[in-house]
Amino acid sequence: MLPLLIVLAFLLVPVLEILVLIQVGEVIGAWPTVGLLIAETALGAWIVRREGRRAFRALQDTVQRGVLPDRELADAALVMAGGMLVLFPGFITDVLGFAFMLPFTRPLVRRALSAFAARRTRAARERGGATMFPPGPFPGQNGFDPFGRGPGRDRVETPPGPVVRGEVIDEDDDTASRA
Repeated sequence: MLPLLIVLAFLLVPVLEILVLIQVGEVIGAWPTVGLLIAETALGAWIVRREGRRAFRALQDTVQRGVLPDRELADAALVMAGGMLVLFPGFITDVLGFAFMLPFTRPLVRRALSAFAARRTRAARERGGATMFPPGPFPGQNGFDPFGRGPGRDRVETPPGPVVRGEVIDEDDDTASRA
């Protein structure tokens, strides 16, 4: 469903942008519309610069404290995405870009996107996680696990067959070469 929505967005957003530009141009005129688009782009560039610095400083401070920077990473990504949206000509993408960038609307967008991601993750887990990773080589192993552990597989067992116990000698070790 999501890939279909993305394709529709790429097809419909330019058409909607052109329709809105024509409507605004009819109301205020062609040159004022172009001037408004240029002013929005300049304002957006200034906001991206200011909020990008803030987001980067907050990210650095959080990392230096040794805390997981989840909110700060999300803010930095939203500022970057908002800046890209503001650079596209049109009023719809500008409004969406400003919502991503402004400090009083960004937390609302972050919470909405976080809730969307949580719903998608929960739905993938309910389907068995098979959508992201193929089943593993062991029975009952679904999803990616490089160590082959899963529920009830936390213990490492000795493989069947003869086991030769011994000592690993590193030939590059100086003590081994003297002996």
